[in-house]
Parts: sequence; structure tokens; C-alpha cells
Amino acid sequence: ERFEDWPQVLCREGLSGRCYWEVEWSGGGAGIGVTYKGINRRGWGVDCWFGYNDKSWILYCYVDRYSVRHNDKTTDIPVTSSDSHRVGVYLDWPAGTLSFYRVSSDTLTHLYTFNTTFTEP
Repeated sequence: ERFEDWPQVLCREGLSGRCYWEVEWSGGGAGIGVTYKGINRRGWGVDCWFGYNDKSWILYCYVDRYSVRHNDKTTDIPVTSSDSHRVGVYLDWPAGTLSFYRVSSDTLTHLYTFNTTFTEP
């Protein structure tokens, strides 16, 4: 499902339980986000943009660094290198954790874990 104005896409199915997936990209950087299906998808407001509200979480992958954002609070992640263009995402819905990992040569390096109480898939 697509957003009307922001270049963001949702997966078809809502996620719950425990899920792991990987994202690979090319180019300068990427934003990898998780959100509730009920997020607003119309307009330009922060209620639509991943990481700027209480309905979404995002990892920003830049050429030289990573950062995460939730509810308009940004945290920079200190890493020695961000040359990998692959990230693993682990959602443990019952435990209330959302973790991001840098993946390189099939090695996972923990980047950040959000702790919350998920209220919807």
C-alpha cells in the first residue's frame, strides 16, 4: 500500500509474532521503517512520515552513519563503518522489541533496539 505524497510503501500483510527480514539497497542511503497499518497516508503532515509520530519507527542508513527516529526523537548510532547496504530487521511483537542489524558477509551487527508495547499489527 502506498502513501499519497511521501515516497513510502507498506507491505501487504500486517506483522505480529516474531518476524525477521532483510533489506538491501543501492545508492547513497535508505530509510527502513515499521509502522502500524493505520498510519495516515494522505497529506504532507508528520502524522504520515515514518519516525515523526508515535505510530512508526525508522532506521536511516547514510553513507557514513546510521540514525533512528520514533515520535520525532532522533538517536545517532555510533558505528565504525556503515559501508554495508544491507540491514536486518527483527520484530518481536509479543516482547515489544524492534531491532535493526547491519548485515555484512552474513554477520549481524546490532545497531539499535526500540522497546515499546505494540498495540496493533
